[in-house]
Amino acid sequence: MSHAVSLLRAARLASATKPFSARGGFKRERCEGCRLVSTHCMCALRPSVNTRAAVCLLMADIEPLKPTNTGWLIADTVADTFAFGWSRTEPDPALLALLSEPAWDPYVVFPGQYAAPERVVHTVRPHVAGQDGAAKRPLFILLDGTWSEARKMFSRSPYLNSMPVLSLAPAEASQYRLRRSRCGDHFCTSEVAAQCLNLAGDEAAGKTLDAYLGVFTHHYLQAKNQLPVAWEGAAHQRLEEVRAQQPVRAA
Repeated sequence: MSHAVSLLRAARLASATKPFSARGGFKRERCEGCRLVSTHCMCALRPSVNTRAAVCLLMADIEPLKPTNTGWLIADTVADTFAFGWSRTEPDPALLALLSEPAWDPYVVFPGQYAAPERVVHTVRPHVAGQDGAAKRPLFILLDGTWSEARKMFSRSPYLNSMPVLSLAPAEASQYRLRRSRCGDHFCTSEVAAQCLNLAGDEAAGKTLDAYLGVFTHHYLQAKNQLPVAWEGAAHQRLEEVRAQQPVRAA
């Protein structure tokens, strides 16, 4: 496993001064590929879908270490996923370089009420040409952390201030069940990414990511409660149906 989130997790573990222990999680040894116990491993189900858009995850300090983090699912599904640890005073030079690349049409994904009105957009521009005439690709910047951490990242990252803020209006409630949120209208990171992909015209990837989250949720909760995986259950059937309907690229 070598996608962006797994690499960030490895770097964060290497710099840790003490072992990380997830609150409320199971203590058994986990698979390095999916962060689940071996009896509930879902690595064989990992999807990979062609996308026009890309995702950039700005992750709060311990977010890459949390087994319930869904940014990992995005990196599993969308090949062009980038992940960086957030720092208020020392942003990663590789992040700044990525955001300055002319190939991207970047959007900061955040509720519009927290941004200046002139920055807020609700759609993704379908065709934006760069100086060389080539079409730019949407780059969705997701602030991955608790709600208070995300608000801090949004307000204290001056390098994001020149970019449009994509404010989403989801039609359905969040299905995420692995962490509690004080606000019922908040979505987990992979759900937000799926909505962004749909707006960019990457509906196959959006549907796949939503279905993949359902499978991950099932495996995680079954492992936590020491119950077997329902391989023929609704979550797996939905992922199989979505993958059968859409052409996927080779891993």
